[in-house]
Amino acid sequence: NQLITTLLKMDKIKEFISGGFAGTCLVLVGHPFDTIKVRIQTMPTDPSVPKPYTGVVDCFVKTVKNEGPMGLFRGMGAPLAGVSVMYSLCFLGYSFGKTIFCDDDAFENLKLLQIAAAGATSGIFTTPILAPGERLKCVLQVQGQKKDGKKFKGPVDLAKFIIKEGGVRSLFRGTLATLTRDSVASAFYFSTYELLKKSFTREGESAPSTPAILCAGGFAGIMNWLGCIPFDTLKSQLQIAPEGKYRGIRDVFVEVVKRDGVMSLYRGFGAVMLRAFPANAAAFWGYETAKNALNYAIPPPQLELD
Repeated sequence: NQLITTLLKMDKIKEFISGGFAGTCLVLVGHPFDTIKVRIQTMPTDPSVPKPYTGVVDCFVKTVKNEGPMGLFRGMGAPLAGVSVMYSLCFLGYSFGKTIFCDDDAFENLKLLQIAAAGATSGIFTTPILAPGERLKCVLQVQGQKKDGKKFKGPVDLAKFIIKEGGVRSLFRGTLATLTRDSVASAFYFSTYELLKKSFTREGESAPSTPAILCAGGFAGIMNWLGCIPFDTLKSQLQIAPEGKYRGIRDVFVEVVKRDGVMSLYRGFGAVMLRAFPANAAAFWGYETAKNALNYAIPPPQLELD
């Protein structure tokens, strides 16, 4: 029993470290696409005012033209600062979810509902860190398109302003929306990856090739977002709104649907899909690479059963 407990702890540590490297890879590759996504999701919709962007390409061109290439990386400090810990917790949560929900043969026989439940568990682990990080990121990403109003030097400057204006609670605005988004998304995310990872593994081999991992991770990222784009749109609107405008995500939903229609919940779909494949391909490549390196450096002990 002591040996089994030690093995489980070591596996959780490896998951934590590997997840952190996965998150760093994801942000470095995906943040420019995320900036475009947030700007399209949150642009003004007043019919009397011309829309600042006509689509993904137009947003990209205008951002680079007006702010330079680094404008695409605006707000990256907030997610990059917490992303290693956040993704560490994501994969750690998934690991605990597997222990709770998955049978011993769940991955061999692809019991996708069990794997999805394990994936959804990760949202509980990541939300306490991700929610305030997302709040800071979204506000910083859209400030470049406002010619008036306060400008912030970075996430620390913005965090001080938010806490001064609305208290610590304001920093965590959108927490429930973030938890809902991430639990739904992670259920699709991990179940899709495990399905494709097994499907892409050639007969007679124990693991998929690097191109297979990239493809499985990329398509997992697409499925991740297909399940949660409406939640993400509402979350972004809630988190950039002036203090006191909304009481919660329900108020945002009612206003957005009444003003712009149901399809507006899918605003930014093109940018999301453009980002999803490369960012998550990089994330799972980072995860598998780190996990293999850790297993090479610290080989898992073999249980001898009498």
